[in-house]
Amino acid sequence: MRLAVLSDIHGNADALAAVLADLKGQAPDAVVNLGDLYAGPLDVARTCDLLAGARIDLTVRGNHDRMLALGPRKPWDAAALPHLTQATLTALAALPATAVLGDVFLCHGTPQDDATFWLEQRSGRGLVRAPLARIEALAQGLAQRVLLCGHSHVARTVRLGDGRLVVNPGSVGCPGYQVPGTDPYAVCSGSNHAVYAVLDHGPAGWTVAHRQVPYDTAPAVALARARGFDDWAQVLATGWLGET
Repeated sequence: MRLAVLSDIHGNADALAAVLADLKGQAPDAVVNLGDLYAGPLDVARTCDLLAGARIDLTVRGNHDRMLALGPRKPWDAAALPHLTQATLTALAALPATAVLGDVFLCHGTPQDDATFWLEQRSGRGLVRAPLARIEALAQGLAQRVLLCGHSHVARTVRLGDGRLVVNPGSVGCPGYQVPGTDPYAVCSGSNHAVYAVLDHGPAGWTVAHRQVPYDTAPAVALARARGFDDWAQVLATGWLGET
């Protein structure tokens, strides 16, 4: 079985189009989406159209999907909201928080909370890999051999002590972000590619390939800048925040 895993599109239609084109060459048996479909200042309406025409077998709800549909809304959600129909918001509210596809478990953040990082934790002004003991504790009670999560936008695979895999495919459309407040931090991938994962199940078990797909980021950069999101413009252009 070959499984393609998308997450954290965040309204980046150009990145999504590049991933969907790349997927054709991968010929997956199933495609799943781990949520955060639209929130952001980019081409949300076209993202809706692309997803409507794409073959996505299963989607779970991300924290921004939940906030768009149910509130409270943050700046990314407010930027996307005018470009979403009520039917789309109703569909977001109806998405499941978690799901199972065969031997694969899906969630956005952790099995317990869509806004918590599973494979990472705060360190200084950024994120680092969480201790294995914490990662394993969050996986307790799950029988599936592959556990999928998103939310951090950090592409990462962790093998648990019992051989299970926890996989974050990274972000299709948002390679970095800043979290403001009294204790701010930033995350960036260092690459402006669109990112997703392809998992294969064979006689030796599951293998994971993290794919980076180049695309023309200039239209998204211009749109982010025109809508007053200079941090988005920088990270879409360079893969970095606060440096070049």
